[in-house]
Amino acid sequence: MIVLTTLNARFTHTAIGLRYLYANMNELQDETKILEFSINDVIQSVAEKILAHAPSIVGVGVYIWNATQTHELIEVIKKVSPQTIVILGGPEVSYTPFRVNYDRADFIIQGEGDSAFYKLCQEINSGTAPKEQLIKPILADLGNIALPYEHYSDEDIANRYIYVEASRGCPFMCEFCLSSIDEKVRNFDIDRLITAFETLWQRGVRNYKFIDRTFNLNIRFANKILDFFLEKEEDFFAHFEVIPDHFPESIKEKIRLFPAGSLQLEVGIQTLNPEISENISRPLKLKKIRENLRFLEEQTKVHMHVDLIVGLPGEDLVSFGRNLNELKEMVSCEIQIGILKKLSGTIIDRHDVQHEMVYSDIPPYDVLSTKDVSFQEIQKMKRFARFWDIAYNSGNFSKTIPLLFAQDVFQNFYDFTLWIYDATQSTWKISLERFSELLFSYLCEEKKLEKSEVAEFLIEDIMAIKGRNVPKFLKALGYDKVKVDDQVVVGKLKRQAKRS
Repeated sequence: MIVLTTLNARFTHTAIGLRYLYANMNELQDETKILEFSINDVIQSVAEKILAHAPSIVGVGVYIWNATQTHELIEVIKKVSPQTIVILGGPEVSYTPFRVNYDRADFIIQGEGDSAFYKLCQEINSGTAPKEQLIKPILADLGNIALPYEHYSDEDIANRYIYVEASRGCPFMCEFCLSSIDEKVRNFDIDRLITAFETLWQRGVRNYKFIDRTFNLNIRFANKILDFFLEKEEDFFAHFEVIPDHFPESIKEKIRLFPAGSLQLEVGIQTLNPEISENISRPLKLKKIRENLRFLEEQTKVHMHVDLIVGLPGEDLVSFGRNLNELKEMVSCEIQIGILKKLSGTIIDRHDVQHEMVYSDIPPYDVLSTKDVSFQEIQKMKRFARFWDIAYNSGNFSKTIPLLFAQDVFQNFYDFTLWIYDATQSTWKISLERFSELLFSYLCEEKKLEKSEVAEFLIEDIMAIKGRNVPKFLKALGYDKVKVDDQVVVGKLKRQAKRS
């Protein structure tokens, strides 16, 4: 028996990599089984479930989110069942140096394992396995490998994300990204893909999450895939990662046609500072970026989110703050704020000396300090990112949070995060009502805004979702929703509020 396994970040995720391996196991497929777990599972229980199948070979997908748990899993399996051959693969072990110890693994496939895993299993079974632990296969032939999509189960389709891809690789050289290592973009056969996507559709899939790094790079491919969805009459959801400066008119025409709620675009920005962009070898066509973001905002119904990174070489918080302020002027969508990570295999380490880059050696290998951003500032920005998600990206405070932003979004929100962390000493397990109360207190007590105005906006935000109640602290202050002509009017308040 051969077991293919991994620890997903969440139960709702699926591992497309395992399904590629399974699809290409040929005559060994009948004796191969996929077992998926999550990083929240007890590792010894995971090992127990794997070993219950008495596998001769266990293949494990290793990613940044499960690196330490995979180490523990290997340790348990090799102690309890030392004869079991453990093979690792995935992005976390495809490049050295390893910062988690995987010495107990028998083999590590460094690169695309679609065909390489099957070949290694054949060699193990025939007694001709290589003596070295590290195996570096050639890139998979995307024209000949079997596609994985039929191996999503009915349970996957009913309850979990379905990941798909149209290409691999990236033409850009962003120094922090593993995709930049494979500079040549390789495309799958588009007709095969459309047939596979149609089969998934017939099985009930309505949620397609594309993992391509640059979906809109190949216009012919992008248009065909967009056409596939536009021809559908039922509701669906498709997620794509796109480059911000490449939206030719043919793509724009199609994106305009997508109804609200059907299309999500992840737009990588990372920095709007040309000097910093040049530092990390990332193309930055600001005029095109502004033009395309404006198009997506004003002429489409897509759900969009854009990304910024804290801690890039040479960038201080003043520059990051300008980035955020400028981006907030351009878009009203989610702005994801990430902390720079140093992934093995990338060339971001070339800045370590000049910019005094210090990183954690523990996954996710995030930056701890730089010449321009101290450790204390990085910690504050991690909290900033977390509170930004709660207050802004969640959409729970779309009416209220602009009261906080004023003329300088970054500085005003930064001050708020310092205050709220001082009050809570936590960034987690803060309920919606508790956060609402904290936001109300800050706006009224620190920013000196009129209580009735803040309460009105807060109630409108909270009550925007059916089933919610007016927060107890606002009721206690005398604020509540009222009825006009027997209709509940959100945000119209009783004015008998207590005033300080």
